[in-house]
Amino acid sequence: MAGTGARALLRQCPLLLPQDRHGTAYEGFVTAQGRNFHIRILLPVDLQLKNARIECSWHLKRILHGYRHILKQRLHSCPDLVSFMVELKTVLEIALKNTQDLHIPRPPEYYSCLVRDLEILGWNRVAYVDTGLTTVKLKAEDSCGRQHLITLMLNAKYPTEPPDCLVDFPVPFAVSWMPQNSLIDIYNQFLAALESLKEFWDALDEIDGKTWVLEPENPTRSATTRRIAIGNNVSVNMEVDPRHPNMLPECYFLGADHEVNPLRTKLNNNMHLWDPEISLLQNLRELLGIDFPSRAVLEKSDFAKDCGICYAYRLDGSAPDQVCDDPRCGQPFHQACLYEWLQGLPTSRQSFNVIFGECPYCNK
Repeated sequence: MAGTGARALLRQCPLLLPQDRHGTAYEGFVTAQGRNFHIRILLPVDLQLKNARIECSWHLKRILHGYRHILKQRLHSCPDLVSFMVELKTVLEIALKNTQDLHIPRPPEYYSCLVRDLEILGWNRVAYVDTGLTTVKLKAEDSCGRQHLITLMLNAKYPTEPPDCLVDFPVPFAVSWMPQNSLIDIYNQFLAALESLKEFWDALDEIDGKTWVLEPENPTRSATTRRIAIGNNVSVNMEVDPRHPNMLPECYFLGADHEVNPLRTKLNNNMHLWDPEISLLQNLRELLGIDFPSRAVLEKSDFAKDCGICYAYRLDGSAPDQVCDDPRCGQPFHQACLYEWLQGLPTSRQSFNVIFGECPYCNK
């Protein structure tokens, strides 16, 4: 992890310490409501959060049991470990508060008020209510017909205090609340937030429908990255800004140097031609001068080869992203497989977190 990232992590979680010089293992405690919970985070060699493994005490695991799907989403959408730890602490605070709330007897007014609010909102908008009437899921459809859910965790002081709201968004969702407000006010704010993200989801839906998305396999609505196939073991990884989805995204090309260098050059030379009035995908096509292949008309065997080390295409959800630079070889590998292979070779050399060595296939 870079120096600034390490300092930021130290500020957020002073009790979480690195266990190796590569920044792939952290162990210590995460603090919430004045309590410390033991946690261990193991990152792959490429430091991709989506493939991280989190180990924690049985007590913390029990507290976070109902929030696992949310934390999984956050692992896929957070850009770095610092951001994820901030999210984890927020979710932990909510979980602890709701755990404590379960033991607080709720007055009859709580139930009558909640049922009244649900009736005003309309039961057709309710996707789920738990037996204790403490968790409510509401469903909504945006102007493009996409289905969305918002989970409301109500505490014993509702409606004096607002419920905690959990959504599958790429940006934070904060509710404006007054004691006289009701669920319909939250619902309307939810609908407004959906419309503010319409262009972002439009852009990614076009990419998902018209290109071959290698990663993530099953993107959530909060996911801002896409790795798109371009050609024979060549792909581009994009980070789309949810607030400005039609602006040039951050692009990182993956593949052999002789394949990706011309693409990098084209993108750099044509950046000034980017037109925010047309879609993100159309811009990329015109700037790179290519037509992205679609999964609908191609099979995986057409150009996507399995890893030359583990002989699998998916490894913990990731497709091969390293390719031998020799044009006569071009064999792809998973970064984790290649790193482990090269570390075992006496002829390999390492500089910081980069390792150099011979291709397992052609020895170049």
